[in-house]
Amino acid sequence: MSSTEQIYTEGELMTIHNDYHHNAYTKVLAHNLTQTSTSAVLSARILQLRAQIALGNQAEVLADISGEEDIPDLAAVQALALYTSDSEAQGLSLAESLAQTQSDNATVQILAATVLAAAGKIEEALALVSKHQGTLEAVALGTQLQLLVNRTDLAEREVKNAKKWAQDSLLVNIAESWVGLRVGGDRYQQAFYEFEEMPVAQSVAEMHLGRLPEAETSLRNAMEDTENEAMQSHAIANLVVVETLAGRGAQAKELLASLQTRMPGHPLLVDLEEKDALFDEFAAKYAPKVKITA
Repeated sequence: MSSTEQIYTEGELMTIHNDYHHNAYTKVLAHNLTQTSTSAVLSARILQLRAQIALGNQAEVLADISGEEDIPDLAAVQALALYTSDSEAQGLSLAESLAQTQSDNATVQILAATVLAAAGKIEEALALVSKHQGTLEAVALGTQLQLLVNRTDLAEREVKNAKKWAQDSLLVNIAESWVGLRVGGDRYQQAFYEFEEMPVAQSVAEMHLGRLPEAETSLRNAMEDTENEAMQSHAIANLVVVETLAGRGAQAKELLASLQTRMPGHPLLVDLEEKDALFDEFAAKYAPKVKITA
């Protein structure tokens, strides 16, 4: 292979990578893997399989990789496909097994950690993803996980360390913007610009900047994206927040009902259910012990 062809194929992989992380899943699937170098085919194929999962095509993914599960990378894809379909327990069990036996594999680190985190096993996910050896997506996932456990300081450190060797990386810039949304101040505006091609994420920055009408417009446009049902659900969840902040409680309740129908396991719904249970628990502790009658 000539140097020109090698540069082209490496560029092709980077394009697939960027399309995936901009949630442009149909673009990811449109790439022709025959134009990708042999060394990059597996990486590109995994991104396409993950795009299929994001689009809700888990059955197709499981059929595609059937018989190849002995390849750790594809076994990790299988774990994610199972967990995000109707086989959560099976997917989690496979992810836990891979975390024990294939923890040095970059794809396992990312996808198994994603499954572990989705199952609420954040510490286990962090332990796995922290084993990475300069994988940009692992940096981004590690940053996100640290933010989930309210360790903004560690998330900031992760990003700063990565910027020493990946200054212009899309994923590092996105991770830095996530941290910026937590830190606040002028970093809200920086995050807004970084999320230019990610309407749901950009709407979060808009909310922090107090621009609720603009956030609502971005989210309603995202809701019209028929390509990605998961992204539609995330748009609805954020629109619930916008409507609540705007004092439109009735509209927020309608959107919550819609979200419950579309994605019953959405993190917002799970979080609200947990908060309701905690409220009832604490309210019971302070309930009157003596009934007072007139």
